[in-house]
Amino acid sequence: MTVVDAHVHVWELSVRDQGWIPAGSPLRRDFTVPELTARAREAAVERAVLVQTVTVPEETPELLALAAGHDLVAGVVGWTDLTAPGVADELARLRELPGGRYLKGIRHQVQEEPDPRWLLRADVRRGLAAVAEAGLAYDLVVRPRQLPACAEAAAALPGLTFVLDHAGKPPVASGALEPWATGLRALAALPNTVCKLSGLLTEADPASWAVDDLRPFADTVLDAFGPHRLMFGSDWPVCTPLASYADVLAVTRMLADGDEFLSGTARRVYDL
Repeated sequence: MTVVDAHVHVWELSVRDQGWIPAGSPLRRDFTVPELTARAREAAVERAVLVQTVTVPEETPELLALAAGHDLVAGVVGWTDLTAPGVADELARLRELPGGRYLKGIRHQVQEEPDPRWLLRADVRRGLAAVAEAGLAYDLVVRPRQLPACAEAAAALPGLTFVLDHAGKPPVASGALEPWATGLRALAALPNTVCKLSGLLTEADPASWAVDDLRPFADTVLDAFGPHRLMFGSDWPVCTPLASYADVLAVTRMLADGDEFLSGTARRVYDL
């Protein structure tokens, strides 16, 4: 069965620091596309989508160039300033760069915005409309308290496909389904939304997590979105302090499986 990993990251600290990685973390080293390719091939993953990590304009062109130079990379979810008046022109410029055809989506670190309704600001909505006009998807990296605004934004922009990263970061370690589940279901009720079953491990207890800790959250996601609006994401290398690439895929397949989940949804949504 073909597997597409819809959510991976790469970085080189000598090129750009990743300020979100704490000192002493095993993630504080370079993670490159060749290393990713080796791990993916070991797990029989054929294609992957590179996703932004930092909110600087220089990163997206770098990711596009990597996509052009490596067979594993099928697409890029980059960053641009949605609030900038010239966002439509910037999206067009990115597509003219080397590897520009690999630009499939845009993402902003909404989880770090103090305003839980940031997505509903007039300038942000204009930017989101430009993303829709460009035929791109929009990845949502948010926390549970921001899910209501996600649903409002998706309802206001039916022509834009919203991709929920990491299932909205549910509190797996505590085991509390609410209010996350209610917010997730409200978003899933909108037809222009899909979800990545990714990143659950990083929300679990790193010292004692088990598959059964993840299952109630995965079942909620599967029930809300269904397999045709759900895609696999490893969240490599962020997952590596808890599990290897192959183990993340194996665990995820215990929670959800099938052609649509492992390949079809990502290919359709990101036009891979």
